[in-house]
Amino acid sequence: MAAVTAALPGAEVVGARALTSGGDGRFDSAVATLADGRELAIRVADDDETARELAEEALALRALTAGVREMLPFQAPSYIGETRVGEGRGLVTELLPGFHIDAQHLPAGRGAAPSVGAAIAAVHALPTSVVRSVGLTVRDPEGVRGDVRRLIDRAASTGRVPARLATRWREAVDDDELWRFESTVTLGGIQAGSFLFQDDPERGPEVTGVLGWRGLSVGDPAEDLGWLSGAPDAADDVHAAYEGASTRASDDALRVRARLHAELEFARWLVHGDALRRSDIVEDAAALLESLAQGLRDDDLTVATSYTGGVDSALDVLERVPQTSAVAVDTSMQTDAYRPEDLWHDADHDADAADEGDGTDAGPVAAESDHDAETGRGEPADEAPAAVQRPAGWEEPTQDLTDVSGVRGSGSRGPDRTPSGTDAQPSGDTDADGDSEDEAQRAARAALQRWTSSASE
Repeated sequence: MAAVTAALPGAEVVGARALTSGGDGRFDSAVATLADGRELAIRVADDDETARELAEEALALRALTAGVREMLPFQAPSYIGETRVGEGRGLVTELLPGFHIDAQHLPAGRGAAPSVGAAIAAVHALPTSVVRSVGLTVRDPEGVRGDVRRLIDRAASTGRVPARLATRWREAVDDDELWRFESTVTLGGIQAGSFLFQDDPERGPEVTGVLGWRGLSVGDPAEDLGWLSGAPDAADDVHAAYEGASTRASDDALRVRARLHAELEFARWLVHGDALRRSDIVEDAAALLESLAQGLRDDDLTVATSYTGGVDSALDVLERVPQTSAVAVDTSMQTDAYRPEDLWHDADHDADAADEGDGTDAGPVAAESDHDAETGRGEPADEAPAAVQRPAGWEEPTQDLTDVSGVRGSGSRGPDRTPSGTDAQPSGDTDADGDSEDEAQRAARAALQRWTSSASE
C-alpha cells in the first residue's frame, strides 16, 4: 500500500484488509501485513477535526520513547509515520493483538480487574516530563477545577440541565476538599475499550495493550477512572489494585471526582450538540440529563459520601456516551454514540427479576467504538450484539498528525469504601475463595469467546 511505503520507506506489503467495526467511522482505515509478519494500521482523516485528532495521537505516541515504554507493563501502539492519502492525511501505527471486555462485563476477582487497575496506575506513574517535553497540556488542580466550572456554566447556559444537577455539580466545584490532589500523567478519557487483553492460563485475562493516547496530558487522575461507574462488578477491585500500585500521596476524594467526571460526560454531549446546532443531539443529551437527575438519591459529591446506589444505574453504560475532550470545554467527541434506551437499567425491574431467580445471561450489547475499528474486532455470527443506533451524521474519531493547525499542546487512596465479598479480595485460603476466583476467570474468558483477537491502532 502506498500509504505504508510512504510512511515506512522500504516496507514490503504482502497483504491488506479492512479495519472497521462496520460503524460510521470518521476516518477510513485498513490493516497492512508486511513481509516480516508485522501488521500496521492505517487511518486517514478527510476533514480538519479528524486531522487534528490524528495529529494529537501522533504527537502523543512519539512522546512514548523506548525508555518511557519500558516503564509500562503493557504495550502502546508504536508510531510508524504519517503520509497523505489523496486529499486526506494518514497516520500509520503498529497493530496490537488482544481482545476487549465491555465495562459491564468486566468481572471482579483476580485477573482482568486488578490488571486494569495496575495499568492505569502505571500511566499515572509516568514522569510529567514525558508530557512537558513535547508541549502537551499540563494542568494543576486549579486548572482542572476551572475547566470543570466552565463546562458546567456552558452546559447550564443551554437551559437544558436540570437545576438539581447544576446545583450538585457547582457545589462539588466549590468544595475545596475535592480539589486537593497531585496532578499526574493521564490519558484524559480512558474507557473499557482502551484496554486490550490476552488470556494467561494461570492468572486469567490480563492487560497487554492500551489504546487511545491522543488525550495524553498532565491533569486529574480521576478523569481516567470515571468509566468505572459503568463497571459495577469490577470497580472496587480496579480501584483497590490502582491504589495498591500507586506511589502517590493518598487522595481521599479520588472516587468522588471520578463520579463527577463521569456525570459531566452528559454535559459535554449537550455542549457538543449545542455548538453544532444539532437539535437531535441536544434533545438526546437533555433526556439523558433528566434521567440522570431523576436517578439521584440524597447523596452528594462530597469526600464523606459512600456510594452504594444513587445514580449507578444511570451510569452503568457510560462508555457508550460520546465522550468529549477532557480539556477545557472542547466539544470534539472521542467515542461513538449509543442507544439512549440502553443507557438506563430499571432497578425495580432488575430486583424483580432477581427475586424470580431468572439467571439467564443475555450477553453483551456492545457499542461500536473507535476502539473496535482500532482492534479490528469481529463478532461471531451467532453472538452478534444488537446494532447501535447513532445520531444522524455522527461518526467515530481517530488520531493524529503534526503540521495540522490547532493541535492540542503543539507550540493513593480513595474514600473509605472496602471491596465487598471474597471475590473483591480473594485470599486463596478457602474453597469458597477458590471457587469465586475460578468463576471470575471463567467470566472474563467468556469475553474472549465473544470478542475475537485482533488489534489496535
